[in-house]
Amino acid sequence: MREQGFALVELLLALAVGGLVVLATFGLLQQAQQGYLVGVARIEAQQSARFALQRMAREIRAAGFDPAGADFPAIVNPSATSLTIQKDLNGNGVIDVNGESITYLLRGTTLRRNAGGGAQPVIEGVQALALTYLDPDGVPTGAPERIRTVIIELTVRPDPSLGARPLETLAVTMQTQVRLRNR
Repeated sequence: MREQGFALVELLLALAVGGLVVLATFGLLQQAQQGYLVGVARIEAQQSARFALQRMAREIRAAGFDPAGADFPAIVNPSATSLTIQKDLNGNGVIDVNGESITYLLRGTTLRRNAGGGAQPVIEGVQALALTYLDPDGVPTGAPERIRTVIIELTVRPDPSLGARPLETLAVTMQTQVRLRNR
């Protein structure tokens, strides 16, 4: 009488096939996780860029508020990566340092906002900030008294701690055009 069971060769073959199935499953899970990280990283970059653009646009739109008629420029020191917004919030005809003069600037990869208390970070991971200034006719200008529209273009890459690779291909570029209300 012969006993029923598996031979050593059959057992080794079953283990090898099972190992291949486990490896294939692990590979699929790893690809799915990488896809998830890419999606999270892109959404994070989009949200950061959108937040920064909305905040800058809101304050640029209000630049030049002048209830006293002091006739000051709405934007001073315009450059490709920074600008200073002026508005007379208390109506005294003088631009105070705290709150009535706001500077946005790109320092390294950090977009910063200084409203008189030091340059505080707005968002991190900025690859590029491009500010273009247009006069009333839509022609680019650098003269502060002629600026009526500001075009903001912002490129943000995801936070490297999210683990998605390659970060350069996940960078998000957003643009907005802001018309100054008070000029």
